[in-house]
Amino acid sequence: MTESHGNPDRHGLAALAGRLADWEADEVARVLERQPERKADYRTASGLDLKRTYTALDVAEIPLEDIGLPGSYPYTRGPYPTMYRGRNWTMRQIAGFGTGADTNTRFKYLLGQGQTGLSTDFDMPTLMGYDSDHPMCHGEVGREGVAVDTIDDVEALFDGIDLRTISVSLTINPSAWILYAMYIALAQRRGYDLDALSGTIQADILKEYIAQKEWIFPIRPSVRLVRDCIAYGARNMRRYNPVNISGYHMSEAGATAVQEAAFTMATTIAYVEEVIAAGLHVDEFAPRLSFFFVSQSDLFEEVAKFRALRRVYARIMKERFGAEKPESMRLRFHAQTAAATLTKPQYQVNLMRTAFQALAAVLGGCQSLHTNGMDEAFTIPTEEAMRLALRTQQVIAEETNVASVVDPLGGSYLVESLTSEMERRIFEILDRVDDMGGTIQAIERGWFQREIADSAYDQAIRKANGERPVIGVNTFVEADADPNIETHPYDPETERRQIDNLRRTRAERDNAKVAALLDELKRVAGNEGENIMPITIALADARASMGEIVETLRGLWGSYGETPVF
Repeated sequence: MTESHGNPDRHGLAALAGRLADWEADEVARVLERQPERKADYRTASGLDLKRTYTALDVAEIPLEDIGLPGSYPYTRGPYPTMYRGRNWTMRQIAGFGTGADTNTRFKYLLGQGQTGLSTDFDMPTLMGYDSDHPMCHGEVGREGVAVDTIDDVEALFDGIDLRTISVSLTINPSAWILYAMYIALAQRRGYDLDALSGTIQADILKEYIAQKEWIFPIRPSVRLVRDCIAYGARNMRRYNPVNISGYHMSEAGATAVQEAAFTMATTIAYVEEVIAAGLHVDEFAPRLSFFFVSQSDLFEEVAKFRALRRVYARIMKERFGAEKPESMRLRFHAQTAAATLTKPQYQVNLMRTAFQALAAVLGGCQSLHTNGMDEAFTIPTEEAMRLALRTQQVIAEETNVASVVDPLGGSYLVESLTSEMERRIFEILDRVDDMGGTIQAIERGWFQREIADSAYDQAIRKANGERPVIGVNTFVEADADPNIETHPYDPETERRQIDNLRRTRAERDNAKVAALLDELKRVAGNEGENIMPITIALADARASMGEIVETLRGLWGSYGETPVF
C-alpha cells in the first residue's frame, strides 16, 4: 500500500472530517452571519478554486514519493539536496542597449554591485537577423537591446570579462544559433576550453510561433536549428545550456500559470523528440536543457507551479523518453518577475510587486533570477532601477532567512494540494496536444495561440471590471498623478556608431573567404542530417554578419507567415 502525505490513520482522517464539518456548520457559519466574506468565491490567478481552509484531508491521497526529498526523484522539492545552503541562486539582471561597448559598461556596473551572472538583451534588428544598416532597421538600432552585427560587437560586449568565471545568458531566438556561434568563436579566439563556459542561449523558437511572434524561417527548419544547437552543445560544451526553453513569454502574452507550464512542457517534448531522431540518446543532451519561467504575483500558485513543473518534467524524461541519469530528469530554471504587471501609474509600487514575485521564485526553487526595474514600464531601466532590483534579491538572500531551509513551503496543505492539481491539469493539456499529433501540429492549427488569446481576453476583462485589482490602475488610483520620472536616454548617435563599426568590419575582413563560407553554408543547410553549427562558427570567426548568414538561408528556406486565429 502506498503511503500518503496525509495522516495514514483512516480513523483519524474520518474524525478530522467530522470536526471540519462541525466547524463549518458552527463557528464559520456564525462568523459569516455577522460578516460575510468579501467575495462569493476565491480562485488562483489561473482560475483554480481555493478553499477557505486546507487540512490533512486535502493531501491524504498524495503519495509521499510524489513529494520526496530535495535532489531526489521526482525533484518536487528541488533539483539539488542542499539548494541555497550550498550557494545562492545566480542573480542575473538583464542588460542590453546601444553598442557592445555601451552594454559592457552596464555589465561591469552590475558586477560591481554584486551581480553574480550576466544576461544580455538584443535589439530588434539583431533578434530578426538584420544588419544595422538595413533599411528596415532605421530608428531601432540599439534601442531595445544591444546591437550585434558581427563577432567584433561580441568582443566589445564582453571586453574585460572572463567568460570562464561568470555564466552568461543570451536572450535571443530566431537568430540564436548565430549568436551562439559568435560566442563560441570568441571563446576559441581567447584560447578558452569550451567545457569551461557556463550559461545559456534562449534559442527556443517554438514559443515564438506560440506567443512572442518573432521568427524568420518556417517552423520545421527553425526547429532543426534548435536541434543542432542542442546536439553541438551536448558534444562540445559540457557545462553550457544550448537552449533555454521558455514559458515566460507565453505568460506575458496572456497564458495562465497552468498553460505556461503545460505549453512549455509540450515544446520540450518536441525538442527532445527532434534531437533523439537525430541520433542522440536522451542522456547525452537532457542534462543541459534549461528553462525560463515567469514569477507572477499569485505567490502560492507560483510556488506550486515550479514544484509541479519539476515533477512533471522528471516523469516525462523518465517514463516517456527512458532517461536514466538523475541530471537528465532535474528541471533547472531561470525566473524573471512579471514585466506585464509593471505599471506607469504609481510606478514606485513596482518595487513591491517585484519583491513578492522574486520571493515566490526563491520559495519555488529557482536556479537564477532577474528582478525587473521599477521604471521598465517606460523604457530600458536606469542604473538606479537596476541597482534597487538587484538589492531586492540580495535582501531576500541575506536578510529574510528563507534560503536557509530547502523547500520551506513543502508539506503545506495548500501548496501540496495546488502542486498536485497543477500537475494533473498539465498532463491533461499534454494529452490533448498528443491527440492533435504533437506540438508542431498544434501550432500549425493555431490551438496554442487561440488558448492564450482567450486567456488574455479573460484577464483583460477582469482587470477592466475590477475583479482583478491592479494598484494605481483600477484601485487606489491617484488623480492627475504625474510620474515625473527620469528614464534611460536613447543616444541618437548609436545607429551611426554601429553602422560605422559594421562597415569597418566589412572593409577589413577577407571577403572572398566569407563568400566561400556562405556557399558552404548553403550546402550544409540543404543536408538535413548535417549539423549547421560548425559552419556557422567558421562564418562568425571570419566576421560574417548576422544579416549575411540569415539572408543566405532565407533564400533556401523562405520565410514564415502565420495564419491568424480568431
